[in-house]
Order: sequence, then C-alpha cells, then structure tokens
Amino acid sequence: MARYRDALCRQCRREGEKLFLKGDRCFTEKCGVERRKYPPGQHGQRRSKLTDYAIQLREKQKVRNTYGLLEKQFRRYYEWASTKKGVTGEVLLQYLERRLDNVVYRMGFAHNRRQARQFVGHGHFLVNGRRLNIPSYLVRVGDVVEVKESSRKMPAISDSLQKAQHRGILEWVEVDAGNFRGKMDHIPSREEIPLPVHEQLIVELYSK
Repeated sequence: MARYRDALCRQCRREGEKLFLKGDRCFTEKCGVERRKYPPGQHGQRRSKLTDYAIQLREKQKVRNTYGLLEKQFRRYYEWASTKKGVTGEVLLQYLERRLDNVVYRMGFAHNRRQARQFVGHGHFLVNGRRLNIPSYLVRVGDVVEVKESSRKMPAISDSLQKAQHRGILEWVEVDAGNFRGKMDHIPSREEIPLPVHEQLIVELYSK
C-alpha cells in the first residue's frame, strides 16, 4: 500500500501549524514549524491569497495528514459519515478518533499515531482479550484495549505512558497505566476532540 515517506515536518509546515506527527519533538525547539515558519519548497516564502477551494482543500489535507490516511481511505470515512444522523463533519471526526491506532495513541501507549499504527500492525495490542492487528478497526464504547503481556516490557511503550501522564489523557478514554490497558468510555463529542480544524469546510469540499 502507498505510504508517505517524505519528512513529516514538511506536512506541518505546509499547513502552517503543528500536526504533532513526531510526538514529543513537536514540543521542542527542534520542531520544523518553529524553525521555519513558511511552507516547504522553493516558492514557500512567497505570499499568495488562497481561493475558497484552496482553503477547503488545505483543511481536508490537514485532517488527512494528522491521522495518516490516504485519500481513498479518508473519502470512505466521509461517505460513511454522510449517511449517519448528526452533523456530518463531527461524525467524520468521531470515526477517525475511533480508529484503533488513534485510540492507542490517545491512551498514551505510543508517542504518535504513526508509532501506534506500527505497534498495532505488529500485534502488540489486544481488544477485548483478542489479538488485533488492524489499525483501522473502529473501537466501540466499552471495548478494552490492552498491551499484550509479552510486549509490556517494550521501552517505547513504557516511556510513552510516562510522558502521557504529563500531556494528559482525554476524558472519553479511561486508562489503567499500571495494567497497560484502557477502555473507551464514550464516543467523543466535538468539544472532546482537540483538533483545531473547521470540519465544515471538508464537508463543503466533498459536497461539490
């Protein structure tokens, strides 16, 4: 499957803000956005006025890059969201937040979503006691996500858990760090999703 293999900081610089793709590095002075506050490329420092379409596109790309999805995958989530009751933009974000790799990241078991996706793909996590290696699995309310017994000594997971306690855990997930497990308490509302995006612009883009 195709993957983005270029520097992750370029994606943040393109959007003009931190997408926290590299975990703790994003909080340091080494962050690419802090060092070069302009888009990448030879024309990055030119000032140009964005059209309405460009603004909508950049908002969509921002969300897609944050969760590390390809266009086909992202479009599928939008189509699902558009058929459900409720505000389409909010439902879209709820689908993205329920992905297993994102839940692992939100619970603090990984430094970033890319690392969480790798951990899940390598079979380090159980969902309701069953080994699951599908990053796109949609976690349901009440599902228990835990680190496999043989993987609990991994330094990367332990280090991430310690740092997550300082970053804070979101209210829609419950985490028992001592037992390397967590549970999805409820589907997050828009206010509980710390993502600085205007999801309505994405809906407008796909509605054309």
